[in-house]
Amino acid sequence: MHELRDGLWHWQAPHPEWTPDQWWPELVSSYALDDGARLILFDPLAVPEEILGVTADREPVVVLTAPWHERDARMLVERLDAPVFTPPPDTADDLVRKYGLDPGQIPAGWHSPDVAWLLVEGVGKAHVYGVGDRLPIGLEAFPGRSDNDLVLWIERAGAVVAGDSLVDFGRGFEVPYEVLQHGVTRDPVVEDLRPLLELPVELVLPTHGGPTDRAALKRALS
Repeated sequence: MHELRDGLWHWQAPHPEWTPDQWWPELVSSYALDDGARLILFDPLAVPEEILGVTADREPVVVLTAPWHERDARMLVERLDAPVFTPPPDTADDLVRKYGLDPGQIPAGWHSPDVAWLLVEGVGKAHVYGVGDRLPIGLEAFPGRSDNDLVLWIERAGAVVAGDSLVDFGRGFEVPYEVLQHGVTRDPVVEDLRPLLELPVELVLPTHGGPTDRAALKRALS
C-alpha cells in the first residue's frame, strides 16, 4: 500500500479467481479516496486494515467500475454497511451483442451473477449508474469499452479510475484487445475514451496495472 497523494491510496492483491492459464496478471489494483466526509473504495480487494480504520471517522462507500469487479464488495457491505455504486450487470441482450451468442443459447429468465447479491437478493444499498451520470459522491462517469465498463473522473484528485477499458496487462498501458466486444475494433473504443484528454487529468488509476499519468493516457489513446 502507498499513498499517491494526501488521502489517495493504492494497493495490489492477488485476484481470488485467477489461475495460471488466465491472460491477465494475478495482481489487481484497488484505490481509496478520503474526501473529508467519505472513504471511497474503488474496486476493492483485500483492503488494508490501516485504510479500513479511516472509516471510524468517514462514511465508507464502495464504487465499482464494472459489476464483475465486485471483488470484496459484499464483505465490505456486510462489515461496514457501505452503499455500493455500480454500473448495471449484463442482460440477455448484452450477451447476444457483446459475445455473439444465439438468443436460444441463453436460458429463460437468465440474469447475470454479477452483484446479484446486491441487486437481486437485496443485500446492501445499491446505486446503479451509467455513462454521463454525476454521482452524488463527487464522481463523473465517462464511457469505457461498454455501457457497464466505465471510467470515473475524480475532479478533486485530478484522477481517472479505469476498470477493463484501460489496463496494463504487461504490454504497457493500453486499450487491450482481449476485452473488446464481439465485432468491435479498437478505434471506436479509443474515440469514446478520447474525451478524457479534455479533462485536467494528472493521475490514471487502472484496476489492472499500477497508477500512471496523463502522458500514458495520451499514448494509449493515440
